Amino acid sequence: MDIVLILLVIALAWQVLRVRYQRMHITLLGGHLANLQLERHMETLTQGYTRAIHEASESRQLQVLETFAPTERSVAAQVQTLANAMQKESAEAASMGTFALCIPYAERFMPSAVRDFRKLLQIHAVGLRHAVDNEAGWDPKARAFHLSAELYLFQHSCHWYCKSRTVADARLMVRHQVKHEKVLESVSEVTRSAYQRWLQGN
Repeated sequence: MDIVLILLVIALAWQVLRVRYQRMHITLLGGHLANLQLERHMETLTQGYTRAIHEASESRQLQVLETFAPTERSVAAQVQTLANAMQKESAEAASMGTFALCIPYAERFMPSAVRDFRKLLQIHAVGLRHAVDNEAGWDPKARAFHLSAELYLFQHSCHWYCKSRTVADARLMVRHQVKHEKVLESVSEVTRSAYQRWLQGN
């Protein structure tokens, strides 16, 4: 009975620490997002791309896709603004664990298993700019496909930082019916290679 009680106390303490830790991350990121319109722009683009794909004619698809150019540029600029703003935060505040579940304050006792969210945001900023400027020379539909993946991966990273990798994976599946692995395959090589190096700690 004593062992059960001890385990219960440990579980409760871990739960309290986890909630407090996640709330700190949510508050920090939310503060930087408050003056931006990223969520609204991302919703406009992801829903708009889907609508364009379902247009009957290819000419109409291209016409619809062209209307999103200002929003695409705005998203790229605002992600860069967010990345720049987060550079002012401390390394400890920007730490996120590589574990599937949230391990509160892992940066204090397992630094090798921690990654820097500030660096990850810079990767997303560069990747989104690359896709928006179409430096790879994609056709309009391919460009919309890759841009969607860039947005999904960015959203996944934010959820991972605020909650955990497992929660981020689940939200990606629920909201967009796609797995993280597939999204990573679908972003540009610029984003994918930098992301993988970040994940490996290089």
